[in-house]
Amino acid sequence: MLRIVTDGAADVPLEWQKEFDIQVIPANIQFGDKTYLQGVELDYEGFYRLVDETHKIPKTSQPTPHQFEAFYKKLANSGDTILSIHVTSKLSGTVNSATTVARELAGQVEVTVFDSLSGSAGIAMLCREARLLERAGKSLEEIIKHLEQMRSKIGIVLSLDTLEYARLSGRVGALQAVMASVLNVKPIAVVTEGVVNITEKVRTRRASIERVLEMVKEKVGDQPVNMAIVHARDPQAGAMLVERAREMFKIQNIMMTDLSISIAANLGPGTVGIIYCPVE
Repeated sequence: MLRIVTDGAADVPLEWQKEFDIQVIPANIQFGDKTYLQGVELDYEGFYRLVDETHKIPKTSQPTPHQFEAFYKKLANSGDTILSIHVTSKLSGTVNSATTVARELAGQVEVTVFDSLSGSAGIAMLCREARLLERAGKSLEEIIKHLEQMRSKIGIVLSLDTLEYARLSGRVGALQAVMASVLNVKPIAVVTEGVVNITEKVRTRRASIERVLEMVKEKVGDQPVNMAIVHARDPQAGAMLVERAREMFKIQNIMMTDLSISIAANLGPGTVGIIYCPVE
């Protein structure tokens, strides 16, 4: 049987986890001297409450090799193969940890590690596609080849409500965050080749969300597209984005989900955006 594994940076809705049998190894969230397992010991509201109370942004870290080993061994039965699809290696050491363990388990558990070069719901799309291909009778080699083609088409465009979380987490310089605060601008982040870049700053929240839609439209035009809307503690903005996306795009499949804690810790509440993949 093919077991599909991903990590806490993948925004996989619970419905998808069940329907497509996707297993999520949680990220580690460290507040002070206490470490929580994302989604197991700390949920979304618990995370934001701790941030509000402590005025500190937690440190996040990928699962350790020991955690990966225990997870793989618990998951796999004799004869099973694990396809482990993870957050871009350009932003996290998750792929390296998984690859190290895959080598160590050779001969015990068959593990293939795949670098998504993506994040958030982009990883979820790859996991879903892998399961659909497996159910259609495709071999692991055929699935990997298809995923390699698919990951190059996945795009991520996000509107940040603030740069404060990014500043506190060390993702951008303090001066840039201060300037954004003074000017009350809303940064737009794009994931390009596995790296997050702040590409534009728009004056208002509404304008920044419209700009996200425009940027995606510039990329996909009138092509059929699968899409995910993600948000961090702002379901109203997420729902509005879903409505506007339905008006502007030829959508085959769309879903909305929370932005994972490990990503929200760096981008902050109010972040909302689109993950898209054109459909052939």
